[in-house]
Amino acid sequence: MTALPPPELTLSADQARRIALRAQGLLGAPDRRAGVRGVLRRLGAVQLDTISVLARSHELVPYARLGAVGRPAVEHALWGAAASFEYWSHAACVLPIEEWPLFAFRRRAFRDRGNLWNHRVEPRAYRAVLDRLRAEGPLTSSELGGAKRTAEWWDWSDSKIAVERALAFGDVVCTERRGWKRVYALAEQAVPAELYQRELTDGECLSRLVGQAGRALGVATRSDLQDYHRLRTAQLDRVLADSGLVPVAVAGWGAAGTPAPAWADPAALAAEGAVDGSAAGRGRHRTTLLSPFDSLVWDRARTERIFGMSHRLEAYTPREKRVHGYFAMPLLTGGKLVGRVDPAREKGVLVARQVSLDSPARLPALADALREAAQWVGCSAVRVEALSDEALRAPLERLLG
Repeated sequence: MTALPPPELTLSADQARRIALRAQGLLGAPDRRAGVRGVLRRLGAVQLDTISVLARSHELVPYARLGAVGRPAVEHALWGAAASFEYWSHAACVLPIEEWPLFAFRRRAFRDRGNLWNHRVEPRAYRAVLDRLRAEGPLTSSELGGAKRTAEWWDWSDSKIAVERALAFGDVVCTERRGWKRVYALAEQAVPAELYQRELTDGECLSRLVGQAGRALGVATRSDLQDYHRLRTAQLDRVLADSGLVPVAVAGWGAAGTPAPAWADPAALAAEGAVDGSAAGRGRHRTTLLSPFDSLVWDRARTERIFGMSHRLEAYTPREKRVHGYFAMPLLTGGKLVGRVDPAREKGVLVARQVSLDSPARLPALADALREAAQWVGCSAVRVEALSDEALRAPLERLLG
């Protein structure tokens, strides 16, 4: 049994940072045997997004932890053999299939709301979609008749509205994609029976999700825990004491650098040696580029608190107002965020459209990250377009060879 810390345990900011990195699989030896599915189970949620620059975000997350795992292998691991399903967690996420029972509280809430996204659908259309899936098996939204032409644009058809509602309610599940298209199936057929039939109360769902978030974060404030699966304050308050997490304080996390209350995973504290003062907190740090949607950095307030980096996605910011670029990816090395790269691909070349570093000493790490990323996506060369400090261009190009 893991020893529990005394209530007055205060972690240093560096300890908290290492705990967070290890919990996220970015400190210590990667678990290559568990592979991509192991990463998914460890994180509990991998956010999905339509943007594909270097690669799609759900590919970048396991890459950051495991290195150059094949992209087809990532797709197969996430959407093969019903190992996962898609649902609303932090945002639209791919989740381990074992978490299906944990989101019953959200499925029930959607059912209570009834109409979603201001769309109405006739009960007959809803039943027709379920009947087709029962008769024909899994289908994409296009196969179901997913879009219709209105006077000026494409809009959702009744069948698309119906299947999305069925997805929210839990009658339908997405456990695979073809290309980037969701494949919808009846939940009773696609979810393993022992999971599909497991009915948890709202309290049980919430308690387990908060505990899972705490393990994925290592150490977290209340707002961090709430944000991980986008829970409401009252939901967190209801179960926090029963989540298996323990109260600690973290130096520097409060106002004006004061300690702040937080909650920690006891196993993470033991791995850091925080309970008994041992030197167990060592391990190899990963050098990599991170997706802006990576769970290490998807919470801007937490990212700034732990790493001192104010980072935001600028893809939806007008070009002339962007500071770091369309899809700027933080550079992680030595357990710190030390710069950003805005990548692109052009005819077999990885293009770093915009690069910034906090120190010239980070150049070797930047070169390593760029070379590895280029090889992973099948690029044979790297071209750097804009550097925040042009004096670094010559040494960087030498390192890139």
